[in-house]
Amino acid sequence: MPRDLHSGPVADRVAALNARYRHHSATAVLEHALKDDDLGQVALVSSFGAESVVLLHLVSVIAPETPVLFVDTRMLFQETLDYQRELAEKLHLCDIRTIRAAQPRVAFEDPDGTLHQFNTDACCAVRKVEPLERALAPFDGWITGRKRFQNTDREALQFFENEGDFRIKVNPLAHWGREDLEEYMVENRLPRHPLVAKGYPSIGCAPCTSPVKPGEDPRAGRWRGQQKTECGIHFIDGKAVRQPKESAA
Repeated sequence: MPRDLHSGPVADRVAALNARYRHHSATAVLEHALKDDDLGQVALVSSFGAESVVLLHLVSVIAPETPVLFVDTRMLFQETLDYQRELAEKLHLCDIRTIRAAQPRVAFEDPDGTLHQFNTDACCAVRKVEPLERALAPFDGWITGRKRFQNTDREALQFFENEGDFRIKVNPLAHWGREDLEEYMVENRLPRHPLVAKGYPSIGCAPCTSPVKPGEDPRAGRWRGQQKTECGIHFIDGKAVRQPKESAA
């Protein structure tokens, strides 16, 4: 019989954490949970994308020594790389770690750099998912910027989730709306990703991200024309997301 991914020590800790912090704010979740024995050692994973500055700023104020993992797929927009350097300096984050795939692995799987054109899942796996898994191995949990409003797969998102029975995921901004993010950025005078003003409300790798037209879903520019909504670093029932939840095996 397959093991129940919603039971076990990690799932029990997640249930306890969600009960403990159910009525807390994002700031309180970060402030208290980062010191909670039920959570353990955690890192913040950030794409330094369109909305990333909110969570990065919160962490810089509450616990600037928190390790920040930034996955450089070597296919990012130059604007993202420049923005990452700008925020690192402005927010005085103490421990930013740039994560990349091993070049021999990329050379084997994607020798001519065209893998994204015919198999985006495989490209995400080799350039993002595998390097991040390696970087997260020493940690008990990780902090994400996921929010309920972003797509239907995230409507029931809670502050804490379990990835199987091996790691906890923390979503402190789960209950925030787009207006909350905007207000926070304005009040704290935080710099915006330069591509947002050019019609990119959600930003990933350059070959797989396109501008979004007025009225479109903000994530419509990610893997446009494909039944794909996640890069694979997030999980459903303990398995990496490769496709929309409705059709996930």
